[in-house]
Amino acid sequence: MVDPKKPPKIYYKPVLKPPPEKPDDEIPDVKKEIWSEIFSWAKTIILTLLLAAVINNFVIVNARVPTGSMEDTIQVNDRIVAFRLSYLFRTPERYDLIVFRGPEGDPTLYVKRIMGLPGEELIIVDGHVFIDGASIPQRSDFVKGELYGNFGEFNPYTGGLDPFIIPDGHFFVMGDFRSNSFDSRQWSETYIPRGRILGRVAFRYFPGFANLLNQ
Repeated sequence: MVDPKKPPKIYYKPVLKPPPEKPDDEIPDVKKEIWSEIFSWAKTIILTLLLAAVINNFVIVNARVPTGSMEDTIQVNDRIVAFRLSYLFRTPERYDLIVFRGPEGDPTLYVKRIMGLPGEELIIVDGHVFIDGASIPQRSDFVKGELYGNFGEFNPYTGGLDPFIIPDGHFFVMGDFRSNSFDSRQWSETYIPRGRILGRVAFRYFPGFANLLNQ
């Protein structure tokens, strides 16, 4: 029974307002976002590959040593890096370890040590390297095994050996494991032209790190 003294109850029905419509430029485009993400990753990968190509072709030479001709300085299967820019402001020097393209059109990358410089006369007597008629031989503390052999230009008139005469812009190179190295002593193309030298060996990075600049 309704009490006439009590005010009537008033019921309010909530009015649900629709959410405001977003302008078209605020509505996320899922496909557009996916393609934007793909493009961003693709750009990063391409830039990384381009940077790696530039570094590998103009800054460093990354090489694996396949033979033991440079033991004990560099071992078989060592991975080394040579800097292409090492000779940008200076010429190659004696005892530098270099990476170069092989003689006689061989595209293989070689690693050897410079022993003779342009314009020098070099002869090897009992394994010792003598330059320009000097009585004191060049360093051999890096050579593995015993020093042996006589090498020079064969003189058909005397039957003896004359010194190698290194042409301008060329170098005489040898391996540190000389009894296991095929190098300027035996090549028919004896000397390595400056243009085939790719860089100076800087370090070994596998297995383990080793600085090779002053070896």
